[in-house]
Amino acid sequence: MIKIIIELTKLRLSLLVAFSATFGFILASSEGINYIDLFFLFFGGWLITSSSIINNQILEKDSDSLMKRTMKRPIPTKRITVKTSMIISLLFSFIGFLILYYFLNFYTAFLSILSLIVYSFVYTPLKKISSIAVFIGAFPGALPPLIGWVAATNQISIEAIIIFSIQFIWQFPHFWAIAWVSYEDYKKAGFKLLPNGGGKNFSTAINIMTYTLILLPLGLLPTIFGITGLISGFVAILCGVLFLIQTIHLIKDFSKKSALRVMIGSFIYLPIVQISYILDKI
Repeated sequence: MIKIIIELTKLRLSLLVAFSATFGFILASSEGINYIDLFFLFFGGWLITSSSIINNQILEKDSDSLMKRTMKRPIPTKRITVKTSMIISLLFSFIGFLILYYFLNFYTAFLSILSLIVYSFVYTPLKKISSIAVFIGAFPGALPPLIGWVAATNQISIEAIIIFSIQFIWQFPHFWAIAWVSYEDYKKAGFKLLPNGGGKNFSTAINIMTYTLILLPLGLLPTIFGITGLISGFVAILCGVLFLIQTIHLIKDFSKKSALRVMIGSFIYLPIVQISYILDKI
């Protein structure tokens, strides 16, 4: 059962999201890190993130059974029932909310549940209707750093909005690259995630490059506003340039191989930049 729950919660993904929240918490902790609060943020955030991921798989169980990359998930393979999955999801979200509310503050708990609702019940069904789903999904996807900041300070400041914005913009090239690489699978399931009519074309490649380009000045804002120092600003620019180079290759050949490089670049960019911010802060 534990193995199934690990699969159901996409453990690596849910842990990465929880890390994004702790990233915001550490950046906001100017007077020293409260490690007990940090633990409760990480654990409560992981529970609510896991609940969101489970909800997504419940709602997309039929679509998942059509795609190669998802057909072996626990629900399509009937290794776990929808009812049991719903119970686990409800328990995780309820316990996660209580932890964040009781040990941290109301705003942290509220924003976490809001993120769950938007991701599960707005973004997920919208994926079959319009590519605007990526825009909607970018909000809950970018909330973890802001939630971490709010957990530490009990307020939304300009600094919180800056770290939110970096993760918000990052998601566009990230998700579009995934949608490009998995285009055939997504087409079978009826997902509409690529912009401008959903084609693997010049227009989509330009969109991917444009949003990646925006990351360059955004990555410097934490240094400019004194959240972190010069070293992390340099790392953010360097990673942004390397990320951008991959998108230029995609514009040249529109190939799946180039899209895969953009996707891998996006996976590398965010954790390295966030870790550099943390190290430069402490």
